[in-house]
Amino acid sequence: MKGLRTFRIHTPRQRGEGLRIGAVRYLPRGVRKVDYARQDYFDIWLPLLAPDRELVRWYLQSDLGDKARDQFFRRYRKEMLGNAANRQVIEMLARLSKKTPIAIGCYCEDESRCHRAVLIKLLEEAAGRF
Repeated sequence: MKGLRTFRIHTPRQRGEGLRIGAVRYLPRGVRKVDYARQDYFDIWLPLLAPDRELVRWYLQSDLGDKARDQFFRRYRKEMLGNAANRQVIEMLARLSKKTPIAIGCYCEDESRCHRAVLIKLLEEAAGRF
């Protein structure tokens, strides 16, 4: 497998990182579309892989403890696997990652509290089926 990894949006690219996918609901403010890749945001914006607005709102208003984080992760995983379009995109990215490096990014500083920690596991699970 060529590889799957994660990154924080607007951080310097790493060698071998490959295609940067922004798995976020909102585009960066004040940045022209032609500058997304040039300024190390992402190459492709894929909001379909971001948690829905209600889930994000709930999580941000929670106490951010481990219990809330675990519930957020379970709900996000269910959201991704419960929708045919999401499952298809996950499968497509998993298959592509066997041929080219792919990096999944979000704005969150702490990946252990971010949906990309779950998303990368979903992609790795899907890649393992092929």
